[in-house]
Amino acid sequence: MERLIRLLQCALLLVALPLSLALKFDIHAVQPHDAAKHERCIRNFVAKDQLVVVTTITDGHRGDGQTLNMHIRDAMGNDYGRPKDVYGENRYAFTSHADSAFDVCFENTITGNGQVNPSRHIELDIDIGADAKDWSAIQASEKLKPIEAELRRIEEVVGEIVSEMDYLRVREQKLRDTNESTNERVKWFALGTIGMLVGLGAWQIVYLRAYFRSKHLI
Repeated sequence: MERLIRLLQCALLLVALPLSLALKFDIHAVQPHDAAKHERCIRNFVAKDQLVVVTTITDGHRGDGQTLNMHIRDAMGNDYGRPKDVYGENRYAFTSHADSAFDVCFENTITGNGQVNPSRHIELDIDIGADAKDWSAIQASEKLKPIEAELRRIEEVVGEIVSEMDYLRVREQKLRDTNESTNERVKWFALGTIGMLVGLGAWQIVYLRAYFRSKHLI
C-alpha cells in the first residue's frame, strides 16, 4: 500500500512539472531539386480536437542564401500549414481533425552563393492539449490565483490522461474482438478442411475398392 501511494505521488509530481525541453537539430541546405529527399520530419501523436502549438526558433535571416520551409500535416492527409522562409521565433497553432500521428517537416534550400555547407539550427517545441494553452493569459482574464491556475492545468492534464487511457482501452477491445473473430474463422476453416479431407479419403477408398472389384483383383 505504501509503495502504491509513493507511485501515485511520483505520477502527480510528473504531471505538475511542465515539460518544456525543446528538440534541437541542424538541417543543411541543399539544391531545390533535392529538397524533398532531404526533408527532416518530427512525428508526434495527437487525439482528435486537441489544440497543438508548434514553436520554432531558428537562426539566420531572410536573404542569407537559404530558405527554410515547413510543412505540418498528419497521417490522415490533413494539412495544417506550409510556412515559407521561416526564421527567428514563430508559433503555429492548430486543432487536430483526427486521432492520428502528425509530422512537422522542414526543408532547407540554397537560394544564393557564398556559403560553404550552409545550414540552419532549429529548436522545436511541440505542446499538445493543456500544455498548449496560455495559462498566464487565462490566469489574468479569469483573475485566478497562481495556485488556482496550476490546479486547473493539472486537472486538464489528468483529464487528457484519462481520455487517452479510455482511447487505449477501446482500441484494445477492438483488437481483442478482431483476434477472437479471426480465431473463430480459422477454427471453422480448419474443421471444414479436415472434414473435406476425410470425405475425400473415404471417397477414394470406396472408389478404389469398386475399381479393384471390377478388375477382379479382390
